[in-house]
Amino acid sequence: MRSKAKRLNQEAISLEEEDRLDEAITAYEAAIEAAPEWAVPWFNLGLLHKRQRRWEASLRCNRRATELAVDDEAAWWNLGIAATALGEWAIARAAWKGFGLSLPEGEGPIETDWGMVPIRLRPADLGEVVWSRRIDPARAIIDSVPLPESDRRWRDLVLHDGAPNGYRKLGDREVPVFDEIQLLASSPFSTFVAHVSCADPRAVKALLERLDQIEDIRAEDWTANVRYLCLACSEGRPHEHHDDHGASEKEWRPERRLGIAARKVERVQAALEAWSSSGEGRLIVCEQVVAAPSELQ
Repeated sequence: MRSKAKRLNQEAISLEEEDRLDEAITAYEAAIEAAPEWAVPWFNLGLLHKRQRRWEASLRCNRRATELAVDDEAAWWNLGIAATALGEWAIARAAWKGFGLSLPEGEGPIETDWGMVPIRLRPADLGEVVWSRRIDPARAIIDSVPLPESDRRWRDLVLHDGAPNGYRKLGDREVPVFDEIQLLASSPFSTFVAHVSCADPRAVKALLERLDQIEDIRAEDWTANVRYLCLACSEGRPHEHHDDHGASEKEWRPERRLGIAARKVERVQAALEAWSSSGEGRLIVCEQVVAAPSELQ
């Protein structure tokens, strides 16, 4: 029966490549029925369910794949992702240990310091890469102020994949870029964009320092920080491809675009107006571009 299962598994792969996903699922299921002790179609079906965010089905398939092939690291990893998405923490912990990771003892969610990593938001249609604080093998909290097009917020909690899809520099260290899979929990912060005019870098630095001194506010100079990379650089190593994507400013641009995360617009507006009144620069306009979840209800 293994030969029949192999044929059906290959047929399912071809159907999946043609985006005929329902037919691919049927073919994988037929391969499993033909050879239920063969791990490969279980893993492939679990992977397809993962791509479709069918977490309960993905968990079931990957769990069976790990039972049949205990050394299959990819199956353990995908089991951990599915369990994390579902909040099945005992299964997630067992999966990460099965993969070979060392975890602190305990129950419930894993919330430790896994370091700063770049996460690619909405990789299928956007691809903005933001710095995030990783708290377990598959979850990270966004630490940058994302652009409004991403519909993500500072301190959103996201589920991410484990396969590197590009690299960035963190100091002298090269760190992998992980693709976001889905938003797990929205932060209570809104995103605002402030257009200001500054005569020199010292003025915008003073504004950012003023904003950072206010509790629960995060501000970034998007004019300086945002880099637009071609696909080859974004999914590779930017410094090995084109040397310059316009990231460095040869001449100072007085008109600046700031991204600001905050709970209340009044505190942002007050800080901007105080800075503008000091004569260090001029506030042109400040507007909300991504609302906090509480404002959308």
